[in-house]
Amino acid sequence: METIQNGEPLKGIRVIEFGNFIAGPFLTRFLGDFGAEVIKVEIPEQGDPIRKWGNQVEKDKSVWWATQARNKKCVTLNLKTEQGQLLAKKLCRTADVVVENLRPGTLERLNLGYQDLKEINKKIIMVRISGFGQTGPYRDKAGFGSVGEAMGGLRYVTGFPDLPPPRIGISIGDTLTSLFGALGTMMALFSQLRNKDSEGQEIDVALYESVFAVMENTVGEYYKYGRIKERTGSILPGVAPSNLYVTKDGKWVIVAANSDNLFKRLAVAIGKAEWMDDPRFNTHEARGTNQTVLDDLISEWVKSKNAQEVLTIMDENGVPAGPVYNIEDIAKDKHYHEREMIQEIVDKDMGSVHMPGIVPKMSKTPGSIKWSGPSIGENNQEVYQHLLGLSEEEYQSYKKNGII
Repeated sequence: METIQNGEPLKGIRVIEFGNFIAGPFLTRFLGDFGAEVIKVEIPEQGDPIRKWGNQVEKDKSVWWATQARNKKCVTLNLKTEQGQLLAKKLCRTADVVVENLRPGTLERLNLGYQDLKEINKKIIMVRISGFGQTGPYRDKAGFGSVGEAMGGLRYVTGFPDLPPPRIGISIGDTLTSLFGALGTMMALFSQLRNKDSEGQEIDVALYESVFAVMENTVGEYYKYGRIKERTGSILPGVAPSNLYVTKDGKWVIVAANSDNLFKRLAVAIGKAEWMDDPRFNTHEARGTNQTVLDDLISEWVKSKNAQEVLTIMDENGVPAGPVYNIEDIAKDKHYHEREMIQEIVDKDMGSVHMPGIVPKMSKTPGSIKWSGPSIGENNQEVYQHLLGLSEEEYQSYKKNGII
């Protein structure tokens, strides 16, 4: 591992990805954005199913794939064969990190578990993403992000009380798990560097636990008071005003002025300065008790104006407010573009592809998008011949026998 003074913070870190779909690949995408060399291993000819996920596919590629596999090198390898396993070990011997999101026990059956890899590379850090973790009674259950969201408690509190718990709209359980996995990876790498430790470690990240970890005060209030948090729609009970309101031109805006100081600004902004002395609204507790009345009054004012008028008035008075954007709104927003959060990449097969930019922004060691998701096996020759040193004869033999 080299110390980076400038440039990409993870330059010099090699990551091997044994993963499909979202959680594992999103984690490695994040590492690749910041300079890690990510080598993604896929099944020959098939590849990651997400290559074809989305509304449109061009030349066996979706826009989702172009985004999810950006900055990665893609190789094919049949891990069910002894030769494939030996080649995978040879690859892992050169690596700092291995990321996998297969069902627990899968890599062990392929002789590629943590203990197997540790024997050939004691510094290896293995990040293991699964539905329920590598231990426990649910270890062997299949678990997608949706299941993790449900069993982690998030689905139950999402939506309105008189309707079934809905999907949030994106695979938030997977991406939360990816970010916890990335955080674990960074801590493990930092620990190695700080302690000059030549040994790696195993990082166990479960989907349901990653969701449960962000469930705020739900577990504390249940054990302390027996309270079960329910679905409350667009409000936070007892915290007001903080809600969605529809405007004259049919747009939705959110206004969040639930602290005393912010509420005073809101009252002045909408010409209701008398609210500051109204016993129904002049304290946080009072506003919570009279939440419905207050929301109705604010809704009446918002409904009399177009969205831009509402937002301008809120901005001028320092009241937190914002529009509810769809993706077209985001694409037209100058702030997104000024901060390079929408980037255009030229894909060799699909042409122009737009994707989210880099998060977070780092002043000294920023990340970058260098290329979009590669074709199946695009980097086979580079990795197997140039990195691992296979001869042309060996390389062709592996290809002929379906190993790569």
